[in-house]
Amino acid sequence: MLNDKTVLITGGTGSFGKQFIKTILERYSDVKKIIIFSRDELKQFELKQQYPTQDYPQLRFFIGDVRDQNRIIQACEGVDVIIHAAAIKQVDTAEYNPTECIRTNIDGAENVIQAALQCGVNDVVALSTDKACAPINLYGATKLASDKLFAAANNIRGSKDICFSVVRYGNVMGSRGSVIPFFLKKREEGVLPITHEEMTRFNISLQDGVNMVMYALENHLGGEIFVPKIPSYRILDVAKAVAPNCETKVVGIRPGEKLHEEMITDTDSLNTIDLGDYYAILPSVSFTYTEEEFLKHHKAVKVPFGFKYNSGTNEEWESVDSLRQLIVEHVDRNFKVQD
Repeated sequence: MLNDKTVLITGGTGSFGKQFIKTILERYSDVKKIIIFSRDELKQFELKQQYPTQDYPQLRFFIGDVRDQNRIIQACEGVDVIIHAAAIKQVDTAEYNPTECIRTNIDGAENVIQAALQCGVNDVVALSTDKACAPINLYGATKLASDKLFAAANNIRGSKDICFSVVRYGNVMGSRGSVIPFFLKKREEGVLPITHEEMTRFNISLQDGVNMVMYALENHLGGEIFVPKIPSYRILDVAKAVAPNCETKVVGIRPGEKLHEEMITDTDSLNTIDLGDYYAILPSVSFTYTEEEFLKHHKAVKVPFGFKYNSGTNEEWESVDSLRQLIVEHVDRNFKVQD
Protein backbone atom coordinates (compact mmCIF):
# COMPACT_ATOMS: atom_id res chain seq x y z
CA MET A 1 0.00 0.00 0.00
CA LEU A 2 2.79 2.47 0.85
CA ASN A 3 5.63 0.92 -1.11
CA ASP A 4 7.02 3.35 -3.71
CA LYS A 5 4.95 6.14 -2.08
CA THR A 6 5.95 9.42 -0.45
CA VAL A 7 4.18 9.98 2.87
CA LEU A 8 3.89 13.28 4.75
CA ILE A 9 2.99 13.27 8.45
CA THR A 10 2.03 16.62 9.97
CA GLY A 11 2.76 16.71 13.69
CA GLY A 12 5.11 13.86 12.89
CA THR A 13 7.19 14.16 16.07
CA GLY A 14 4.22 13.48 18.37
CA SER A 15 3.31 10.14 19.94
CA PHE A 16 1.19 9.06 16.99
CA GLY A 17 3.70 10.24 14.41
CA LYS A 18 6.57 8.31 15.97
CA GLN A 19 4.52 5.10 16.15
CA PHE A 20 3.30 5.60 12.59
CA ILE A 21 6.88 6.05 11.32
CA LYS A 22 7.98 2.90 13.18
CA THR A 23 5.09 0.95 11.65
CA ILE A 24 5.78 2.13 8.09
CA LEU A 25 9.45 1.21 8.36
CA GLU A 26 8.57 -2.26 9.67
CA ARG A 27 5.87 -3.01 7.09
CA TYR A 28 6.98 -1.21 3.93
CA SER A 29 10.62 -1.71 3.08
CA ASP A 30 10.22 0.08 -0.25
CA VAL A 31 8.50 3.25 0.95
CA LYS A 32 10.01 6.03 -1.16
CA LYS A 33 10.05 8.85 1.38
CA ILE A 34 8.62 9.74 4.80
CA ILE A 35 8.42 13.50 5.43
CA ILE A 36 8.18 14.40 9.12
CA PHE A 37 6.57 17.84 9.28
CA SER A 38 6.49 19.64 12.63
CA ARG A 39 7.43 22.95 14.24
CA ASP A 40 9.44 21.56 17.16
CA GLU A 41 13.12 21.42 16.22
CA LEU A 42 14.09 19.74 19.51
CA LYS A 43 11.72 16.83 18.93
CA GLN A 44 12.99 16.56 15.36
CA PHE A 45 16.57 16.50 16.64
CA GLU A 46 15.67 13.74 19.11
CA LEU A 47 13.94 11.71 16.40
CA LYS A 48 16.99 12.07 14.16
CA GLN A 49 19.07 10.43 16.88
CA GLN A 50 16.67 7.48 16.80
CA TYR A 51 16.71 7.34 12.99
CA PRO A 52 20.14 8.55 11.77
CA THR A 53 20.26 9.65 8.13
CA GLN A 54 22.89 7.11 7.11
CA ASP A 55 20.63 4.25 8.24
CA TYR A 56 17.27 5.74 7.21
CA PRO A 57 17.83 7.74 4.01
CA GLN A 58 14.09 7.67 3.24
CA LEU A 59 13.32 9.98 6.18
CA ARG A 60 13.09 13.74 5.68
CA PHE A 61 12.74 16.25 8.52
CA PHE A 62 10.77 19.35 7.56
CA ILE A 63 10.40 22.24 10.00
CA GLY A 64 7.11 24.03 9.48
CA ASP A 65 3.71 24.97 10.85
CA VAL A 66 0.37 23.95 9.34
CA ARG A 67 -0.72 27.57 9.84
CA ASP A 68 1.74 28.56 7.10
CA GLN A 69 0.05 27.65 3.82
CA ASN A 70 3.10 28.31 1.64
CA ARG A 71 5.28 26.07 3.79
CA ILE A 72 2.80 23.19 3.79
CA ILE A 73 2.49 23.49 -0.01
CA GLN A 74 6.29 23.25 -0.27
CA ALA A 75 6.26 20.15 1.91
CA CYS A 76 3.51 18.50 -0.17
CA GLU A 77 5.32 18.64 -3.51
CA GLY A 78 5.60 15.07 -4.81
CA VAL A 79 3.64 13.62 -1.86
CA ASP A 80 1.22 10.72 -2.40
CA VAL A 81 -0.23 10.36 1.12
CA ILE A 82 -0.83 12.86 3.94
CA ILE A 83 -1.53 11.89 7.53
CA HIS A 84 -2.66 15.01 9.35
CA ALA A 85 -1.88 14.65 13.06
CA ALA A 86 -0.85 18.23 13.93
CA ALA A 87 -3.16 19.92 16.45
CA ILE A 88 -3.40 21.85 19.68
CA LYS A 89 -4.87 19.09 21.85
CA GLN A 90 -4.92 20.19 25.50
CA VAL A 91 -8.44 21.19 26.55
CA ASP A 92 -7.37 23.82 29.09
CA THR A 93 -4.75 25.26 26.72
CA ALA A 94 -7.40 25.71 24.04
CA GLU A 95 -9.81 27.40 26.46
CA TYR A 96 -7.16 29.92 27.51
CA ASN A 97 -5.75 30.43 24.00
CA PRO A 98 -8.82 30.09 21.78
CA THR A 99 -7.54 32.00 18.75
CA GLU A 100 -4.33 29.96 18.65
CA CYS A 101 -6.34 26.74 18.79
CA ILE A 102 -8.59 27.89 15.94
CA ARG A 103 -5.61 28.90 13.79
CA THR A 104 -3.94 25.54 14.17
CA ASN A 105 -6.89 23.14 14.23
CA ILE A 106 -9.22 24.82 11.72
CA ASP A 107 -7.08 27.12 9.56
CA GLY A 108 -4.31 24.50 9.60
CA ALA A 109 -6.75 21.84 8.40
CA GLU A 110 -7.86 24.05 5.50
CA ASN A 111 -4.21 24.71 4.59
CA VAL A 112 -3.53 20.97 4.45
CA ILE A 113 -6.61 20.44 2.24
CA GLN A 114 -5.64 23.18 -0.20
CA ALA A 115 -2.03 21.95 -0.35
CA ALA A 116 -3.20 18.40 -1.05
CA LEU A 117 -5.48 19.59 -3.86
CA GLN A 118 -2.77 21.76 -5.43
CA CYS A 119 0.03 19.20 -5.22
CA GLY A 120 -1.70 16.11 -6.62
CA VAL A 121 -1.85 14.11 -3.38
CA ASN A 122 -3.92 10.90 -3.63
CA ASP A 123 -4.91 10.08 -0.05
CA VAL A 124 -5.42 12.26 3.04
CA VAL A 125 -6.39 10.91 6.46
CA ALA A 126 -6.89 13.36 9.34
CA LEU A 127 -6.82 12.40 13.02
CA SER A 128 -9.78 13.49 15.12
CA THR A 129 -10.91 12.89 18.70
CA ASP A 130 -13.94 11.70 20.60
CA LYS A 131 -14.19 15.28 21.90
CA ALA A 132 -15.33 16.32 18.41
CA CYS A 133 -18.59 14.44 19.01
CA ALA A 134 -21.19 16.76 20.58
CA PRO A 135 -18.36 19.06 21.75
CA ILE A 136 -18.58 21.03 24.99
CA ASN A 137 -15.09 22.55 24.82
CA LEU A 138 -13.23 24.59 22.22
CA TYR A 139 -10.77 21.83 21.38
CA GLY A 140 -13.63 19.50 20.49
CA ALA A 141 -15.41 22.24 18.55
CA THR A 142 -12.32 22.98 16.45
CA LYS A 143 -11.82 19.30 15.70
CA LEU A 144 -15.48 18.96 14.69
CA ALA A 145 -14.97 21.87 12.29
CA SER A 146 -11.80 20.20 11.01
CA ASP A 147 -13.67 16.91 10.48
CA LYS A 148 -16.33 18.74 8.47
CA LEU A 149 -13.69 20.44 6.35
CA PHE A 150 -12.00 17.17 5.44
CA ALA A 151 -15.31 15.44 4.68
CA ALA A 152 -16.48 18.35 2.51
CA ALA A 153 -13.14 18.52 0.66
CA ASN A 154 -14.23 15.49 -1.35
CA ASN A 155 -16.95 17.63 -2.93
CA ILE A 156 -14.45 20.11 -4.37
CA ARG A 157 -11.86 17.67 -5.72
CA GLY A 158 -13.31 17.81 -9.24
CA SER A 159 -11.48 15.38 -11.51
CA LYS A 160 -8.55 15.00 -9.11
CA ASP A 161 -7.80 11.46 -7.92
CA ILE A 162 -7.83 12.22 -4.20
CA CYS A 163 -9.73 10.97 -1.15
CA PHE A 164 -10.07 12.76 2.19
CA SER A 165 -11.27 10.93 5.32
CA VAL A 166 -11.04 11.13 9.11
CA VAL A 167 -10.34 8.71 11.96
CA ARG A 168 -11.90 9.43 15.35
CA TYR A 169 -10.91 7.54 18.47
CA GLY A 170 -10.77 7.87 22.24
CA ASN A 171 -8.04 8.22 24.82
CA VAL A 172 -4.75 6.67 23.79
CA MET A 173 -3.37 4.49 26.57
CA GLY A 174 -0.14 5.89 27.97
CA SER A 175 -0.06 9.04 25.84
CA ARG A 176 1.29 12.25 27.30
CA GLY A 177 -1.16 13.84 29.73
CA SER A 178 -3.37 10.75 29.93
CA VAL A 179 -4.66 9.32 33.18
CA ILE A 180 -2.49 6.21 33.62
CA PRO A 181 0.94 7.94 33.54
CA PHE A 182 -0.60 10.60 35.78
CA PHE A 183 -1.77 8.00 38.31
CA LEU A 184 1.57 6.19 38.16
CA LYS A 185 3.26 9.42 39.18
CA LYS A 186 0.69 10.31 41.83
CA ARG A 187 0.71 6.92 43.53
CA GLU A 188 4.08 7.78 45.07
CA GLU A 189 2.21 10.46 47.03
CA GLY A 190 -0.36 7.97 48.30
CA VAL A 191 -3.42 9.82 46.97
CA LEU A 192 -5.01 9.59 43.51
CA PRO A 193 -7.17 12.57 42.50
CA ILE A 194 -10.44 11.39 40.90
CA THR A 195 -12.55 13.89 38.94
CA HIS A 196 -15.80 11.92 39.39
CA GLU A 197 -16.43 8.39 40.65
CA GLU A 198 -18.78 7.57 37.74
CA MET A 199 -16.42 8.81 35.01
CA THR A 200 -15.71 6.50 32.06
CA ARG A 201 -13.52 6.73 28.99
CA PHE A 202 -12.88 4.81 25.78
CA ASN A 203 -9.48 3.15 25.57
CA ILE A 204 -7.23 2.43 22.59
CA SER A 205 -3.56 1.59 22.24
CA LEU A 206 -1.27 3.74 20.12
CA GLN A 207 -0.64 0.84 17.72
CA ASP A 208 -4.37 0.23 17.30
CA GLY A 209 -4.73 3.92 16.42
CA VAL A 210 -2.01 3.52 13.78
CA ASN A 211 -3.65 0.36 12.44
CA MET A 212 -6.92 2.25 12.11
CA VAL A 213 -5.27 4.93 9.98
CA MET A 214 -3.79 2.18 7.79
CA TYR A 215 -7.27 0.70 7.43
CA ALA A 216 -8.69 4.07 6.41
CA LEU A 217 -5.94 4.57 3.82
CA GLU A 218 -6.64 1.20 2.27
CA ASN A 219 -10.44 1.35 2.35
CA HIS A 220 -11.76 4.91 2.24
CA LEU A 221 -13.89 6.22 -0.59
CA GLY A 222 -13.73 9.76 0.78
CA GLY A 223 -15.74 11.60 3.40
CA GLU A 224 -15.99 8.86 6.01
CA ILE A 225 -15.28 9.45 9.69
CA PHE A 226 -13.99 6.06 10.87
CA VAL A 227 -14.69 5.11 14.50
CA PRO A 228 -13.19 2.01 16.17
CA LYS A 229 -15.03 -0.54 18.26
CA ILE A 230 -13.02 -0.38 21.47
CA PRO A 231 -13.57 -1.06 25.18
CA SER A 232 -14.31 1.46 27.90
CA TYR A 233 -12.85 1.72 31.38
CA ARG A 234 -14.13 3.13 34.64
CA ILE A 235 -11.84 5.66 36.27
CA LEU A 236 -12.09 3.87 39.62
CA ASP A 237 -10.96 0.62 37.96
CA VAL A 238 -7.91 2.44 36.62
CA ALA A 239 -7.15 3.64 40.15
CA LYS A 240 -7.48 0.07 41.48
CA ALA A 241 -5.28 -1.28 38.70
CA VAL A 242 -2.51 1.25 39.26
CA ALA A 243 -2.52 1.58 43.05
CA PRO A 244 -5.13 -0.48 44.94
CA ASN A 245 -3.78 0.64 48.30
CA CYS A 246 -3.85 4.35 47.57
CA GLU A 247 -6.54 6.67 48.85
CA THR A 248 -8.72 8.32 46.19
CA LYS A 249 -9.88 11.91 46.48
CA VAL A 250 -12.74 13.33 44.39
CA VAL A 251 -11.63 16.73 43.04
CA GLY A 252 -14.48 17.49 40.62
CA ILE A 253 -14.88 17.52 36.86
CA ARG A 254 -12.68 20.08 35.13
CA PRO A 255 -14.13 22.78 32.87
CA GLY A 256 -14.91 21.40 29.42
CA GLU A 257 -14.74 17.78 30.59
CA LYS A 258 -17.48 15.17 30.07
CA LEU A 259 -18.59 12.48 32.49
CA HIS A 260 -18.70 9.97 29.62
CA GLU A 261 -17.09 10.31 26.20
CA GLU A 262 -19.14 10.01 23.01
CA MET A 263 -18.02 9.02 19.54
CA ILE A 264 -21.36 8.63 17.74
CA THR A 265 -24.54 10.46 18.79
CA ASP A 266 -28.02 9.14 18.03
CA THR A 267 -28.30 11.86 15.37
CA ASP A 268 -24.95 10.83 13.84
CA SER A 269 -26.27 7.27 13.69
CA LEU A 270 -28.68 8.23 10.91
CA ASN A 271 -25.58 8.42 8.68
CA THR A 272 -23.56 5.63 10.34
CA ILE A 273 -22.70 2.21 8.92
CA ASP A 274 -21.21 -0.85 10.61
CA LEU A 275 -18.05 -2.16 8.93
CA GLY A 276 -17.34 -5.00 11.37
CA ASP A 277 -14.30 -3.84 13.33
CA TYR A 278 -15.19 -0.17 12.81
CA TYR A 279 -18.08 2.18 12.29
CA ALA A 280 -18.08 4.91 9.67
CA ILE A 281 -20.08 8.13 9.87
CA LEU A 282 -20.88 9.06 6.28
CA PRO A 283 -20.88 12.68 5.09
CA SER A 284 -24.28 14.35 5.45
CA VAL A 285 -23.70 16.04 2.06
CA SER A 286 -21.87 14.04 -0.61
CA PHE A 287 -21.73 14.78 -4.32
CA THR A 288 -19.35 11.89 -4.96
CA TYR A 289 -21.00 8.73 -3.60
CA THR A 290 -24.46 7.68 -2.45
CA GLU A 291 -25.16 5.84 0.79
CA GLU A 292 -25.76 2.67 -1.22
CA GLU A 293 -22.33 3.00 -2.85
CA PHE A 294 -20.66 3.43 0.55
CA LEU A 295 -22.51 0.36 1.88
CA LYS A 296 -21.50 -1.75 -1.11
CA HIS A 297 -17.87 -0.63 -1.09
CA HIS A 298 -17.41 -1.34 2.63
CA LYS A 299 -19.62 -4.47 2.65
CA ALA A 300 -21.38 -2.75 5.53
CA VAL A 301 -24.83 -2.46 7.06
CA LYS A 302 -26.59 0.52 8.59
CA VAL A 303 -26.63 0.76 12.38
CA PRO A 304 -30.05 0.45 14.07
CA PHE A 305 -32.25 3.51 14.44
CA GLY A 306 -31.46 5.34 17.69
CA PHE A 307 -27.97 3.80 17.96
CA LYS A 308 -25.34 5.77 19.88
CA TYR A 309 -21.79 5.01 20.95
CA ASN A 310 -20.90 6.22 24.42
CA SER A 311 -18.19 5.12 26.86
CA GLY A 312 -20.76 4.90 29.66
CA THR A 313 -23.19 2.62 27.78
CA ASN A 314 -20.56 0.62 25.89
CA GLU A 315 -20.96 -3.18 25.89
CA GLU A 316 -17.23 -3.94 26.19
CA TRP A 317 -15.25 -3.05 29.33
CA GLU A 318 -11.72 -3.36 30.61
CA SER A 319 -11.41 -5.07 33.99
CA VAL A 320 -8.89 -4.20 36.70
CA ASP A 321 -6.80 -7.22 35.68
CA SER A 322 -6.93 -6.43 31.96
CA LEU A 323 -5.93 -2.83 32.68
CA ARG A 324 -2.88 -4.05 34.60
CA GLN A 325 -1.85 -6.21 31.67
CA LEU A 326 -2.32 -3.33 29.25
CA ILE A 327 -0.19 -1.05 31.44
CA VAL A 328 2.67 -3.56 31.18
CA GLU A 329 2.21 -3.90 27.41
CA HIS A 330 1.70 -0.27 26.46
CA VAL A 331 2.83 2.04 29.28
CA ASP A 332 5.47 0.57 31.60
CA ARG A 333 7.02 -2.89 31.10
CA ASN A 334 8.29 -2.80 34.69
CA PHE A 335 4.90 -1.97 36.19
CA LYS A 336 4.04 -3.83 39.39
CA VAL A 337 1.10 -3.42 41.72
CA GLN A 338 2.19 -1.74 44.93
CA ASP A 339 2.24 -3.87 48.07
